[in-house]
Amino acid sequence: MTVIQKGSGLAPIQYSEALVAMVGLEPTPMNTLSGPAPKIDKAAKVLRRQTTTGMPIMRVTDLSKSAGDTVRIDYAQISKLVAVMGDENAEGQGADLNYSFADASLNLATLPVKLGGKMTQKRFQHEHYQVGLAQLKGGIPSFEWQRTLVAMAGARGTADGIDWILPLQSHSKFAEQMVNPVLAPSFNRHFVVNGSGLTQGGLQLGSIATTDIMRLSHIDELAGITRQFRTRLGKITIPGDRAAMDAPIRGLLLLDELVWQQILRDTTSGNNLRTWQVGALERAKYGQIGAHPLFSPGAFLWNDFLVRSMGDFGIRFLAGDSYRFVAAANRLTAAESTGTIPALGGAGNFMVCRSLLLGAQAAAHVMGVNTESEMPYTMLENWENFGRNREIAGELMSAPWKTRFAVPDGNNNLEPTDIGIVAIDSVVPRFNA
Repeated sequence: MTVIQKGSGLAPIQYSEALVAMVGLEPTPMNTLSGPAPKIDKAAKVLRRQTTTGMPIMRVTDLSKSAGDTVRIDYAQISKLVAVMGDENAEGQGADLNYSFADASLNLATLPVKLGGKMTQKRFQHEHYQVGLAQLKGGIPSFEWQRTLVAMAGARGTADGIDWILPLQSHSKFAEQMVNPVLAPSFNRHFVVNGSGLTQGGLQLGSIATTDIMRLSHIDELAGITRQFRTRLGKITIPGDRAAMDAPIRGLLLLDELVWQQILRDTTSGNNLRTWQVGALERAKYGQIGAHPLFSPGAFLWNDFLVRSMGDFGIRFLAGDSYRFVAAANRLTAAESTGTIPALGGAGNFMVCRSLLLGAQAAAHVMGVNTESEMPYTMLENWENFGRNREIAGELMSAPWKTRFAVPDGNNNLEPTDIGIVAIDSVVPRFNA
């Protein structure tokens, strides 16, 4: 049996291996939305190290093997090809390759837990170390997902609680913990429920009413809108999906849990929930991907969108809250304006929730490794007070970045665009617990 003494150089590596294993197995949206890392062969070694490109979140690990805290992410714009027919000279007639690029940074975050001293352990019937480790096991993936969710949504919102590790946007440490700037949704990727339809742009959020509740008909309209995008969302390609080409998943719609509950209660004629569920099961069976967590019980297929609940955390606004948006006049610069959520009936019985439609490569999760453990997550421990008091910590070196590039708008303009994300705001009844 190998015994690792306190203070041994092997301790950070052994403890970190256990922490990486536990965090990696935690059933969080981060793991569900990220594909496995591609296999590297001789031809692929020149490519950047990242996970499967057909999933909403890319894990970019360029900084895991090299120094630096910033990685450049490139976007190859779609070229408009022109066919040359017959014997006409094709030389020099090729379409230009155009690229956009952006820099994403990472930083070190540490989540410490105090375990107390010898007498604290004596008075407590449970093993403090195991309890503290369980806190890190749940806390690290929650913190990672909260940051990624906020980056994709372009706002933190006012939802808060003891399970929210990331502070509110008004907190002095918010920007530091996010690392990369939180960008409001680009104008062409932001929609607000407005009665029976959808209105483009965040300005409408300042006029949202208590009747602006999301229905399945809004998802139908969203499907029609996104298929007319000049730069369409990348299709979701689940590794091993044999039906990815002939029956593509055109987006993953993550509904705020409260919006999800509203959708489930939609009694509009023709909106049969059983048909919706059977559609997802049949699609998973057809592509032989039924075991993938995206198709876990509770997921539904509607108009080629895979629809799921966002989970425990959501981006929510109360009446009187301020929010950031890109106005139509600023769509080419992405300069942000500030708006205010209206009274919503004045009794505090409603709130606004932001749902997200994700395509492929919606966001990047930039990761590095600690020099001690050579892993993205590091387990640390510290003894003080003559070795009687113990503290442990989980250390992670990463940061999320929303995939935004300037793309052609059809009028020879380059418009800053969230290429893999559409934000949809709607109203839900508010429950005070």
